[in-house]
Amino acid sequence: MAPETAAVAGAGLHALLAWMSPSFPVGAYTYSHGLEWAVEDGTVRDAATLQAWAAGVLRHGAGWSDTLLLVHGMRAATLGDEAAFRELLDLSLALQPSSERRLEATAQGDAFIAAIVGAWPPSADTAATRLFARLTRGEAALARGGWTYALALAASAAAWGLPAGPVATAFLHAFAANLVSAAVRAVPLGQTDGQRVVNGLGPDVVALSAAALEAPLDEIGGCAFAADIASMKHETQYTRLFRS
Repeated sequence: MAPETAAVAGAGLHALLAWMSPSFPVGAYTYSHGLEWAVEDGTVRDAATLQAWAAGVLRHGAGWSDTLLLVHGMRAATLGDEAAFRELLDLSLALQPSSERRLEATAQGDAFIAAIVGAWPPSADTAATRLFARLTRGEAALARGGWTYALALAASAAAWGLPAGPVATAFLHAFAANLVSAAVRAVPLGQTDGQRVVNGLGPDVVALSAAALEAPLDEIGGCAFAADIASMKHETQYTRLFRS
């Protein structure tokens, strides 16, 4: 595997761009991460409040936790350490604060793995590709609902030999962009305002992905209580466009 801060080029860049594209079939557009409730109760009502909300989720919520899990998952997968990887999977499931957030993580994880197995199978013979095969085929394969999105990406990226730094940055960007896309539809917000918010979140994306490369797993966790409560409130919201 390349050094974690190496650049991505060629086939690896092509794969990473495809995987993090809105067109990749994980159904990300159907989830708002609780944002739909924040729009309903007036907390998020324009570009400024959206940026504040999204920045909080990135810095103190699933943005940080999932990126740290992604980086450590890639390291475990690269070594072929199945026990360590499965422990990270268990932790990523345990961190979900609501039933809808668990659905968001696991449904996207299952869909991501299905797409990789069906269309982007890793071909090299490495410890990471052998682990990927064990986790996706045969008796030891994870059952439906056993993957989370962050760990599905970790296993796949390690099997493809991608460096963790660019993968973490791409993952955070895709997460931030999906929050903004949900807000563009739910607030509603103009496309230009949405892109201003994506641009404004850039420093957080870059800083958090770099920090995740240096942080021990002990630094996982967060305090995005408003977002967690919003995801719980969303479960009984009367009119909904999104699954979370």
